[in-house]
Amino acid sequence: MSTPVVAKEPATHDLLIGIAENHNADALVLSSLPDIRWATGFSGSNGLLIVHPDRLIFLSDGRYTEQAQREVTNAEIHTPGYALWEYVEEKSLFGDVSSVLVQADKVTVKTLHSWRERFPDIRWEEGSGLLTAHRGAKSEREVEKMRDAQAITDTVFSELCEWIEPGMTEREVSARIVYQHLLHGADKMSFDPIVASGPNGALPHARPSDRVLREGELVVIDMGCFLQGYASDMTRTIALGEPSDEARAVYNVVLEAQEASLQAARSGITGTDIDRVARTIIEEAGYGDYFGHGLGHGVGLEIHEWPRLSYHVSHNLPANAAVTVEPGIYLPDKFGVRIEDLIILHPDGHENLTQSPKALQIL
Repeated sequence: MSTPVVAKEPATHDLLIGIAENHNADALVLSSLPDIRWATGFSGSNGLLIVHPDRLIFLSDGRYTEQAQREVTNAEIHTPGYALWEYVEEKSLFGDVSSVLVQADKVTVKTLHSWRERFPDIRWEEGSGLLTAHRGAKSEREVEKMRDAQAITDTVFSELCEWIEPGMTEREVSARIVYQHLLHGADKMSFDPIVASGPNGALPHARPSDRVLREGELVVIDMGCFLQGYASDMTRTIALGEPSDEARAVYNVVLEAQEASLQAARSGITGTDIDRVARTIIEEAGYGDYFGHGLGHGVGLEIHEWPRLSYHVSHNLPANAAVTVEPGIYLPDKFGVRIEDLIILHPDGHENLTQSPKALQIL
């Protein structure tokens, strides 16, 4: 089944075909679902977008006929079944195109080989990171969706501070976090929540276990959700009862590092510049060996995307990029502390989407 163009958006087509032309290709194939969603609005699990010199052609299977009609307004819509590439060949959807650019970092070698076998007369150009910079700079529409997603996560944290208590297990807390997000309207979680108590907090990506939360311990809680396709992400570290002096001291160092990084955060500088602010404070406090990850990462249609805030990168940060700022200190066999906000970068600073308090919550 196919339909004609409904409401073509020339800017989107011009942008995409321009990418193809910049790689010496006549056309472009997008096969990455997050990229397809960014380009068309389609949120299903099977899709293909052919950027032809004079039009956009979207393909999916019959499960998404009605959904595609609702979501995709800037391309021809074809929903022939699961054999999308057979349909492309049968209907000669490449027309007289002689060269096609593909997302080499998004497809397997086997898949690309099959395309070359099916269309031997086409020259297949390979490109990586084709939409990285474009997706990195968020539109106001995208930012608004992220504000709404983050508001849900802030609400869940506020409620969590009312019900979390010693005697619960990490797994129990994690399950309730998921339930509360869905109850408040989230589409799904953006990742499995991290609930790491006591010594488990020293594992930056700890998985919730059957460990029982204990009085006086720190608990690292990292959580986020998807809403309308866009993610939230936040970490808070709380204390169940009075924490030790050492735990308080480490918390204060992480908080100082996070606040200083936020003060420095703006577009036009590098991720290394912001990372260095936090890392210097943590190192001067004597905990440099216990901050082993980058300061943050991009967030959007995926929970981890470009750009990065890290000592390993040198790219300039674009205006309207959505990034996390999340320094941490992790003391093996003792505890961990991480504080994370989600912000939007601007030339003169940033907008912080995260509203949850950062003073140590002693519950």
